[in-house]
Amino acid sequence: MMKPALEQLVHIPVDGVQIEGMLELPANAQGIVLFAHGSGSSRHSPRNSFVAQELHAQHLGTLLLDLLTVGEDLDYQTRFDIPLLTHRLLVATRWVLQHPATQRLPIGYFGASTGAAAALQAAAAVNDTIKAVVSRGGRPDLAGHHDLARVAAPTLLLVGGHDPEVLELNREAHARLHCEKELSVIPGATHLFEESGTLEEVARQAAAWFSRHLRGL
Repeated sequence: MMKPALEQLVHIPVDGVQIEGMLELPANAQGIVLFAHGSGSSRHSPRNSFVAQELHAQHLGTLLLDLLTVGEDLDYQTRFDIPLLTHRLLVATRWVLQHPATQRLPIGYFGASTGAAAALQAAAAVNDTIKAVVSRGGRPDLAGHHDLARVAAPTLLLVGGHDPEVLELNREAHARLHCEKELSVIPGATHLFEESGTLEEVARQAAAWFSRHLRGL
């Protein structure tokens, strides 16, 4: 495991509260990926932490975010408030653009579950800023037809082969994207990618996608 050159717990003010994030930058970072977690998850998600470690090995920094406070996350409706999640992801993006250690790095988004919808809505809002998006078991359909059509960042949708409902929703969303895009079905994987080797495949494909679109700039 590569030890980051910078590891910092950050607090980003928004809407009268502070959202927390863990910023990790490897030496000679060539890009940074903001993680938008899904409903009921947090920046402590072992699955997203696993993916983040793979990105560090590819010289990409990460910012794992809690877009909701602990109290807000207890409210089921707030978990699915995509405009709120999107707004906060955009605030975090502006923070990254102003932070001395990250302001010159190309930016990507990694979204899981409802976080994928927020990532795509945010990418549509600041298309010149976001260079790549990856969704893991996401709900890109919740971004809405209008915003999906506006996304310009190359987008990779990763879905488990044994997650039929989410797979169908991703197929529909994929058809509405007009950017460079790919729908990758991970054989044998269910929604949380708990089966042997499936999360490793997610991390491998995500790292390759971000390396291609961030490190090549």
